[in-house]
Amino acid sequence: MTKIVRYAPAAHRSPFMMDLNRLFGEAFPFQDTDESPVNWKPLVDIAEMESEFIVTADLPGITKEDVSVSFEDDTLTITGERKQESTTEETSFYRTERAYGRFSRSFTFPKGIKTDKITAKFDNGVLHVSVPKTAESKPRKIKVD
Repeated sequence: MTKIVRYAPAAHRSPFMMDLNRLFGEAFPFQDTDESPVNWKPLVDIAEMESEFIVTADLPGITKEDVSVSFEDDTLTITGERKQESTTEETSFYRTERAYGRFSRSFTFPKGIKTDKITAKFDNGVLHVSVPKTAESKPRKIKVD
């Protein structure tokens, strides 16, 4: 499970840490951060707007019927399955890099989410989830007198 934290732009991250993350990402590409057994994990972007969070997940080769989105205990969970294409005995692969099977990604959001207003749209292999904030959780500018 991943907790939502603000993203540091690349200019603010050390080159050493970026190299280290790239090294471990290449060495262990299909390991998830939680201990759930997964074959692969889709790449996800999470953006914070004034009134909502926008979650965008790349799910190439998956249909919307193979994807499920749920929100419980401040946690958004995206699960699904990419099914392997059938092959014949005559098929001989020179290289196989694409991963197949079940996946699950979970993200914990801060308090103040309008759970009844969460929407999900699937378009051309990309999942878009809108997670609206309550009025109390929206940032507020206070004028200094």
